[in-house]
Amino acid sequence: MEKIRIGIVGYGNIGRGVEQSIKRNDDMELKAVFTRRDPAGVSIQTEGAVVKHFDDMEAMKNEIDVMILCGGSATDLPVIGPKVAASFNTIDSFDTHARIPEYFASVDKAAKEGGNIGIISVGWDPGMFSLNRLYAESILVQGSTYTFWGKGVSQGHSDAIRRIEGVKNAIQYTVPIESAMEQVRSGSEPTLTTREKHLRECYVVAEEGADKAAIEKAIKTMPNYFDEYDTTVNFISEEELKAHHSKMPHGGFVIRTGETGCEGNKHVIEYSLKLDSNPEFTGSVLVAYARAAYRLSKKGESGARSVFDIAPAMLSQKTPEELRASML
Repeated sequence: MEKIRIGIVGYGNIGRGVEQSIKRNDDMELKAVFTRRDPAGVSIQTEGAVVKHFDDMEAMKNEIDVMILCGGSATDLPVIGPKVAASFNTIDSFDTHARIPEYFASVDKAAKEGGNIGIISVGWDPGMFSLNRLYAESILVQGSTYTFWGKGVSQGHSDAIRRIEGVKNAIQYTVPIESAMEQVRSGSEPTLTTREKHLRECYVVAEEGADKAAIEKAIKTMPNYFDEYDTTVNFISEEELKAHHSKMPHGGFVIRTGETGCEGNKHVIEYSLKLDSNPEFTGSVLVAYARAAYRLSKKGESGARSVFDIAPAMLSQKTPEELRASML
């Protein structure tokens, strides 16, 4: 079998998740990991793959079919997304929802100029949740869609707490409010505020002698992160944090309720995820879409795509005939 040759750009939590997923897909192989750190200090788990500096990427242009970009959405992907798409087929998990249109345009321009495919915003939200919102709203044309996240670790919110003066370490969980979900599932189409949909639970290790009351106030009043939510702050030891809060679970629900016919028959469509490891699951989605990017590129297509543009069969190792026989 001719294997799809993968490059990973960035070797953080998602990069490591991608590496593990490649091992489970026998039509793929990891060729290289690219990092801005000293390559000599980066240890990977795949025999035969190499670690290279980000600036040495072009030298492997003929050895890699798809680059999976595992950088952050705030400052990293807006720069490297178009840059890498100019030379390689790419997949990324850009997740700043408000900036997706402009990011798509920048990747589209670079990918078309380079004759490559760039699939953006691949993961579970945006990604799998986006698809399910689209399917549900296309079927139940009149209705309401609700997205709940959690219970799970929000890496961005956890990082925001860690930047507060006096905080040594912290983790934050986003928790959907069960009573709100039950209202939604009833088909009553409630109007829910941000505060009515989710709670935020914070577990904080304070520096010795730090003002815990000041830390708690800083968390609860932080704009764009906590001020619109009911937030609990729990101070614990470093040992407790490592023992009970070292994993990165997440998940959530997309629920669409609506009516059909002239008698007002009600329907509920619900999609849910419960993830032990957010980065490993995200990595697995990225790898599936890398297969689609490779196939589109082989057909001579170029430019940016989102998950909305990729036919489901493009993700599977199975042939269209096998899919029709086993899954349809």
